[in-house]
Amino acid sequence: MLFMVIEHFRDARAVHQRFVQHGRMLPDGVTYRASWVEPVRSRCFQLMDAEDLDALQPWIARWADLVDFDVVPVVESSTYWAALAAGDRQVEQS
Repeated sequence: MLFMVIEHFRDARAVHQRFVQHGRMLPDGVTYRASWVEPVRSRCFQLMDAEDLDALQPWIARWADLVDFDVVPVVESSTYWAALAAGDRQVEQS
């Protein structure tokens, strides 16, 4: 599954320092895809791949003292539109 993880930095300098020292600290089974930073509000948008939301929890716990997280399950737009065209009721209710 794909997840858009929105990180709200409480202390961007401390986040950077930990990242430089320890890296992303992802657990096995979680793959980083890409990220973008909104500098004005100190937010980072990361696209992650994991089996489920539970797989992200160890990673979130490693950063929870410096970052607040919003995690949104997402699908690629082509997948969404194909499912909608095929009449997938689950897509219509999301």
